[in-house]
Amino acid sequence: MKLAKSVSVTVALFCLAVFVPAQERRPLSPIGVAATQVGGKWSAPDKDGERTYTGGKWIEITYGRPLLRGRTNIFGAGADYGKQVNAGAPLWRAGANVTTTLKTEVPLEIGGKRLEPGEYSMFVDLKEPAWTLVISKQPRQEKYDANEKSKTWGAYNYDPKFDVIRVPMKMVTPAFSVDQFTIAFVDMTDEGGKIGMAWEKTGAVAPFKVLS
Repeated sequence: MKLAKSVSVTVALFCLAVFVPAQERRPLSPIGVAATQVGGKWSAPDKDGERTYTGGKWIEITYGRPLLRGRTNIFGAGADYGKQVNAGAPLWRAGANVTTTLKTEVPLEIGGKRLEPGEYSMFVDLKEPAWTLVISKQPRQEKYDANEKSKTWGAYNYDPKFDVIRVPMKMVTPAFSVDQFTIAFVDMTDEGGKIGMAWEKTGAVAPFKVLS
């Protein structure tokens, strides 16, 4: 009986040990991906009425998605505008944790400047009355290293000399409070669209064109 009881207690403790770390490993700001495809073609319907989209090129933004968790006035106001989300960095990482990345398989035009296919870092300069979208070629860390001073982690170590594009964003007000920070491609056509961002009662968009 003592052996059986000891085994039962050991199994219970093991299960608890597995369960607790699993709960702790869930990120507070999950990774999100905003994606769109352009330039493809839909096939004619087959015998079942199904159509297939082929030849499309991807544009993707990968970012951390923080939640409000009851916080209000997340961007602040006046001299403190943006400080809460910047957390001491010169710009906002447009999300949380790792540096936000923009990857495009097609050339784009943003703010009148051509952006070649490739992978870039993306930041936002949080200023009133309007934000500025910043696209950069600065190298970034895949894992945080406090001794690394040239590559970015989030927006820490940001250096403007790597900027490729800086473009003012148009500010918009969502019709509802957005709990989890969201980036999305909006008003899309094969010719282009907008990169949209929203959190709480603040939103902003930056238009772009798809180039050949």
